[in-house]
Amino acid sequence: MTQEKKQELTRRLTYCNRGEMVVIMYDILFAYLDDGIQAKEEQDYQSFKYAVNRAEQVVNRLMQDLNFEYEISGSLYAEYQFVNKLLSMAVYKNSSQNLEDAKRVLKNLYDAFKEVARQDTSEPLMRHTQQVVAGMTYQRGSLTETLQGSESSRGFLA
Repeated sequence: MTQEKKQELTRRLTYCNRGEMVVIMYDILFAYLDDGIQAKEEQDYQSFKYAVNRAEQVVNRLMQDLNFEYEISGSLYAEYQFVNKLLSMAVYKNSSQNLEDAKRVLKNLYDAFKEVARQDTSEPLMRHTQQVVAGMTYQRGSLTETLQGSESSRGFLA
């Protein structure tokens, strides 16, 4: 995952609510799956294995965060287990086909969670975060970002 992608996802995390958090987790998962597919095309087995391992960690986190008070959680758990098996087989077989299959399985869930997140009007999970304003400012072809709101000292004062 590129540094720019990490920054974008981090920025989105600071403003998200519960519904959007799941969508961001899926975006992270898809980014790692894409990294694995690209590493396989480049014949870089270590990067391939690393990306698949990271994708497995995201799927495991999604499994841990399920609330089994709701009936649908059992179905989601089974799908996540299936995706984890696909990811394990990808490393075992050294094949990116299983990663493509995992993306296909997760795509419908992603679309559903995206729609649910659109309807979620709850407050953001993080409070007192810096506001980022981005725009074209005095430079052609470059995006300038400015942080606003919070004080410059964000750590503990001893």
